Amino acid sequence: MRFNRILLASTLVVVALVIQVTVLGRLQLPGAVPDLVLLTVVALALVYGHLSGALIGFAAGLLADLAPPADHAAGRYALVLCVIGYVAGLARPDSGRFRSAWGPLLTVVGAAIGSTLLYAGVGALVGDTAARHVGLTGLLFTATLYDLLLAPFTVPFIMALARRAENDPMAVEASGGPAMGTDVSTGWLAGGTGLRIGSQRGGLRLKTARNRANKAVRIKGVKAVKGVKSVKKL
Repeated sequence: MRFNRILLASTLVVVALVIQVTVLGRLQLPGAVPDLVLLTVVALALVYGHLSGALIGFAAGLLADLAPPADHAAGRYALVLCVIGYVAGLARPDSGRFRSAWGPLLTVVGAAIGSTLLYAGVGALVGDTAARHVGLTGLLFTATLYDLLLAPFTVPFIMALARRAENDPMAVEASGGPAMGTDVSTGWLAGGTGLRIGSQRGGLRLKTARNRANKAVRIKGVKAVKGVKSVKKL
């Protein structure tokens, strides 16, 4: 992995873990807990690919295993996030660009369900039956719901930061560069919220250029008419 990837991924994972432990973990919500670390791994994997996603997922999961108040065996969540990061990276398009919000949306849903099932499955192998007492169905529903509610405020911005740190041309396109991009990292729920920032800027610039061209044509037309009238008078 490149140095800038390591630096950015480490910073984002640490920040996500701190928020996870100090804020989200103390909300006392029914069922599961919103998993900001999982969303961070998914967002980075969607930009960097499956190999980097697996490495970032393993490191993030290991930190989560060691961070208090973790009450499970070290390495359990590292294995889960390693698999999730690898699979999420496989969902990255060959062009690196998501033209629809459904790609990241379905990836988040799959990651929430997959991580819960993997965590419960690994726990069953090591003798941890806590998921049975809580109810696996309730955990799946609440984990998916909470992650979906949190994703629009985290995933697009993490993807945008990762691309900007990579000097990705798509980051320039999405911010209104020479070639306008339609990637949803600047607003992956564009279909419902109208957050297509790059397209809006491109549309405004195109509209302004058209208005100026029309105005110039009108001015030239007025000047031509005046010139004809002057010739007739002579």
